[in-house]
Amino acid sequence: MTRIAAFLAAVATAAAAWFGYSWWDAAHDDGVARATVRDEALQVGRQSVAALTTLDYRQAEQGYQNWLNLSGGALHEELARDREGGLGRIGQAKTVTTGRVVDAAVTEVDSGGGAAEVIASVELEVRPEGGEAVTKHNRFRAGLTRTPDGWRVTSLGQVPVTDTGKP
Repeated sequence: MTRIAAFLAAVATAAAAWFGYSWWDAAHDDGVARATVRDEALQVGRQSVAALTTLDYRQAEQGYQNWLNLSGGALHEELARDREGGLGRIGQAKTVTTGRVVDAAVTEVDSGGGAAEVIASVELEVRPEGGEAVTKHNRFRAGLTRTPDGWRVTSLGQVPVTDTGKP
């Protein structure tokens, strides 16, 4: 009976060691950190693309400031440099544009460098003053960079839709 108890104790110790190592290994796996960064970038990317494609000309100052708050790098510099011109064009257009992200995915992630790229399918409702709303469907690619203040969109551009010639 003593041998069986010793054998069972050895098996239990080996199993505990194996499960302990597996837990430690998973906790220190780079894939976990990468997945966390990817999930953060996707969430911020979805919210930011929606916000950067939304603007009400009646609240242009507030909307433009929101764009500045969400942006970083070259995009922020461009928006800041053209603030007066941008606000003038928004006022002349007299439209309310609302962007809604229908779907999005992270296409690139650099967890060590704090950078990611998100592609998003956006439904844009454009309503001119006194006119009927028109709904458009666009795809956008957003470059994101993590800063001490959180993720910022550093580039934003439309992704062209191409015809592959296949049905």
